[in-house]
Amino acid sequence: MKLSKDIRLFRRTRALEAEIDKFLDLMSEGGLLFKHSVITYLDHGNSAEFEEKLHQVNEIESSADDLRRSIENQLYAQTLIPDARGDVLGLLENLDNITNQIEGTLWGFSIENPDIPAVYKDDFRQLVEMVVEAVEAVVLSSRAFFRNIDAVGDHNHKVMFYEKEADKASTKLKRAIFGSDLELAHKTHLRHFVENLDNVADWSEDVADRLAIYVIKRTN
Repeated sequence: MKLSKDIRLFRRTRALEAEIDKFLDLMSEGGLLFKHSVITYLDHGNSAEFEEKLHQVNEIESSADDLRRSIENQLYAQTLIPDARGDVLGLLENLDNITNQIEGTLWGFSIENPDIPAVYKDDFRQLVEMVVEAVEAVVLSSRAFFRNIDAVGDHNHKVMFYEKEADKASTKLKRAIFGSDLELAHKTHLRHFVENLDNVADWSEDVADRLAIYVIKRTN
């Protein structure tokens, strides 16, 4: 079977594999912090605890950027995996977009300080839960791309599932908001944050779509 010789993309470049693992660890940590940050905001508003979590996400995003640049430099300077280099670079850049969206969304909470009525907080919690599940699934799918390409499809299926669940949660929340007696400006402001949260799941789905294409290229 052709795939048997190609299970690990970085068979001879363990240092690079370790850096990519660390990059994916940072992504996973950033997703979990994202969930806890939003829940902290829902429970306590723009508190010192929320700002501390935002600071931690900022540090993760910065470290992930540094790692991505290091990986890119190695891929070019050492002419590593030339056949798959473009796919790996594209994957890293699109994964980085997820982290950027997470950071930008949290900065939005910090700067704009949205007033979220108590009646919608459980729906916001459900939405962020589904979003972060999608992020976790795409991290696992990305790991599988480098280590066990057969497993990519299973993880991608979960990304798609949680992205759809996030869409359902965001649609339900927006319908409730716009069906309420809130002022239009307040409704519009809340919608902005619902969509920013949902966009993280959308980015995760985009990465999963790209991974599916990369798998086809590697196995044909």
